[in-house]
Formats: sequence, C-alpha cells, structure tokens
Amino acid sequence: MTGAPEQQPVSVEEAERVIGYRFSNPRLLEQALTHTSYAEEFGDGADNQRLEFLGDTIVGVVVSRRLYEQMPDAPEGVLSKARSRLVSTRSLADVAREQGLGRLLRLGVGEERTSGRTKSRLLADVVEAIAGAVFLDGGLPAAEAMLLRWMSGRIARSDASQSMRDFKSALQEWTQARAAGRPVYELLRVTGPAHEQSFHVAVHVRGAHAGEATGGSKKEAEQNAARVAYEALTRPSSATTSTAAAPAVSSSPNEQP
Repeated sequence: MTGAPEQQPVSVEEAERVIGYRFSNPRLLEQALTHTSYAEEFGDGADNQRLEFLGDTIVGVVVSRRLYEQMPDAPEGVLSKARSRLVSTRSLADVAREQGLGRLLRLGVGEERTSGRTKSRLLADVVEAIAGAVFLDGGLPAAEAMLLRWMSGRIARSDASQSMRDFKSALQEWTQARAAGRPVYELLRVTGPAHEQSFHVAVHVRGAHAGEATGGSKKEAEQNAARVAYEALTRPSSATTSTAAAPAVSSSPNEQP
C-alpha cells in the first residue's frame, strides 16, 4: 500500500446524487468507481472490472430493447449497426462526460497524473461498471431507467432517417454475398410542382425489378426503394427464391411492401 491518493474519492452520497440512483449496498457503487490502478496502489477493495463485464451486457440489452421498440420496421442489420454506434467506447465515453462521471472515478496516482479522468476507455468502462452495479442492487428495471435517462436522446437520434441511410448498404451487402452484383437504381419519373416534387425510383437486382418507392429527393427515394427491396428479399418466404426471380414490389415510404 502506498500513500494517500492525490485526489480524495468523492463520497458515496455525492456519487449517488450524480448518477441519480440510491444504493441499498453502497459497496457496489464504490467498486464500480474503483479503477484497477486505485485498487492496486491503495488496496481498497475490488476494482470495477467484473462489474464492467456484467454492465457491458446490461447496456447492450437496454439499448437493443429501445432500438427494437423505436425502429419497428428496421431489419436486424440496421439495428445491429445502430447498437454498435451507441455502445461504442466513443459513445459511452461521451455519455460519461455529459453526466460528469469522470470526477467520480477512484484512480491511482499514475492514472491521475496522466489525465485518467478524461480517457475515453476509462470513462466508457465506468458507465458499464455503474450499470452492472445498479443491476445487481436494484435489478434490470433500475439499470434500464438510469441508462435511458443518460442515453435516450442518443438512442432517439438513431431514428428512421439514420437507419434509412443504411438500407442501401444493407441491400448491397446482401446481394454481393450472393454474387448478385450491385443493385442498380433507376429514376422512373418526377411528379409535383417544383417546390414539392416527388421522385419515383426503382431498384434492380441482377437485372430484375426488386422494388420501387418515392421520396422528396432522388436520394431519399433510392433509400426507400432499397428498403422495399431488402425487406422483400429477406422475408422468410423469399429465402428459397432466387435473386433473379425476386418479386416485383412497390411502395411509398409509409407503405408496407
């Protein structure tokens, strides 16, 4: 054991105020805030690595559930990409900065002197560790409520417009994995007055009409058409249908294929 840390740990009461949750077992919170360097240098209980391991799953479950509910028409690939962005080190570190979690960390002298409170990896880890601690103390509802207070705005920004930008990529990945080449988009027509035009676009896969849709711009129409085609081609009933024989489907952005 070495001397006293350069910065005294924040009290449990203050830490609870910052994170917005009152623990029945305060030792869980202390552990969640204890970096390995602090535990090794001052011998003050367990570090937060095990809680981080548990919290990684809890964060993933909470984010996945909210995305599933918020994006009912998005396919698995789009949901996975959105989740990956939201649970990335960068995203969770930003959450920690927004909530002021850095100052709650219990760090060893070395980490303190090298600005450990601002390191993205440490900040992302403490979000996960706190999630794990709250889960053990109050169950999944408590952990979910806390995480959604912190992350609901970020999750909401993974909205339909963001997911639609992924449908062209998702469709291209699907077709290339089946040696069907790149989807080809065709502008069929433009209707409406100049200030309120509608673009009608079709998408072809291996020369066959795979779907079509409309949008307020050519780009939006292409994304909508990609969605129509992707959902049609990946339906279970289409699993045994060759790409060349894919059914022709048509939809406006708000219609089901």
